[in-house]
Amino acid sequence: MASYSFRLPDIGEGIAEAEIVAWHVAVGDVVEEDAPLADLMTDKATVEMTAPVAGRIVRLAGEVGEMVAIGSTLAEFETESDAEPEPEPAPAVAEAPNEAAQVVKPEPQILPKIGRGTGEAGGGGGGHGQHPVIPEPPAASPLHHQPVADRPPPRAGEERRVLASPAVRQRAKALGVDLAQVKTAEPGRVRHADLDAFLSYNAAGGYRPAGAERGDEQVRVIGMRRRIAENMAASKRHIPHFTYVEEFDVTKLEALRADLNATRGDKPRLTMLPLLITAICKALPDFPMINARYDDEAGIVTRSGAVHLGIATQTDAGLMVPVMRDAQGRNLWQLAAEIARLSEAARGGKATSEELSGSTLTITSLGPLGGIATTPVINRPEVAIIGPNKVVERPVFRDGQVAAAKLMNLSISCDHRVVDGWDAASFVQAIKRLIETPALLLVD
Repeated sequence: MASYSFRLPDIGEGIAEAEIVAWHVAVGDVVEEDAPLADLMTDKATVEMTAPVAGRIVRLAGEVGEMVAIGSTLAEFETESDAEPEPEPAPAVAEAPNEAAQVVKPEPQILPKIGRGTGEAGGGGGGHGQHPVIPEPPAASPLHHQPVADRPPPRAGEERRVLASPAVRQRAKALGVDLAQVKTAEPGRVRHADLDAFLSYNAAGGYRPAGAERGDEQVRVIGMRRRIAENMAASKRHIPHFTYVEEFDVTKLEALRADLNATRGDKPRLTMLPLLITAICKALPDFPMINARYDDEAGIVTRSGAVHLGIATQTDAGLMVPVMRDAQGRNLWQLAAEIARLSEAARGGKATSEELSGSTLTITSLGPLGGIATTPVINRPEVAIIGPNKVVERPVFRDGQVAAAKLMNLSISCDHRVVDGWDAASFVQAIKRLIETPALLLVD
């Protein structure tokens, strides 16, 4: 019988540790070589680790959500025997009373905690996932069993006291129900069933609850969700944000988009995004401070010559930002194809580390859910993020006449340490001029 320790390899340049986001095996499982072992996250990329040898799993590094250092043991394998592992011997009991052995009396009425069997601490005690049985309450006072007929009637002018448990009283108070109006199945005491019957027969009185009761749910913040939380907190903590919003008339742009789509052939369908990215790339050379990254520890702003555009993408795992390299060198159809490819890779969990890093400016769009305006959070260490909002049709005045127009607000959030308000406003106005005169987008 031999033991093999699989140490976590270096899975990313400069990475010191990785987070366990999923285990595909458990202790005791027999696995083949190259079988999926675990998913680990480093930076924004999730990497699947596979078993380097065939054998039985005898130890795993930790629980989901824990960090594992590069070079430390991720899993231990038993490689030469398929026999069941021998059980751990019970602790030796001291035979002589003079030996230095501590005798611990067993706690009475200890039951195993129902769970996943992973030794989760259940609080108190020794943390072995057990808890004492709650003793039964003492017998109720005879006063609680006094027949209603034997109780003295209320005095004249005195409100009739309604018996009910604290939970029933709290529920009735939340619903605005007077318990004195509730008829009871058993004399004197209002129970939840009585309250339910009252609500059913008095729905017109506005007592029916808006929704069904639901219990609390605790969800561990791990993996991509934790990375997003850390990045957003760091961005808001370090960057003094300001947001500027302007309204664009996209009537002509939408007409151009419809014409291009009608004659596109086998080219990808154009959305608003490729047209907006084209306008951004045309305007950026005059505003280099927008397309930049700020190393606040070194005190250096790097103004990028190329536009490496982050495309914020909603996935089942959370918000991911795949990067379109050299957006300034692509035409409308190439932009549309690359947006579709990156979005599909991000949503399918197939985006590489290189595709999830190195952006110089980010664009975030909620599409039809875009709302009137947004205040997007900067993707640190970038210094700006652009958020187009939804297109709406509203009446406007043109040449003294009321006409229908398609309007869209554009938001931009900037790092005020690097970008001044005047520069941000001027940049957005340059984009506005291109969007509202879309023929300029198609010429050099």
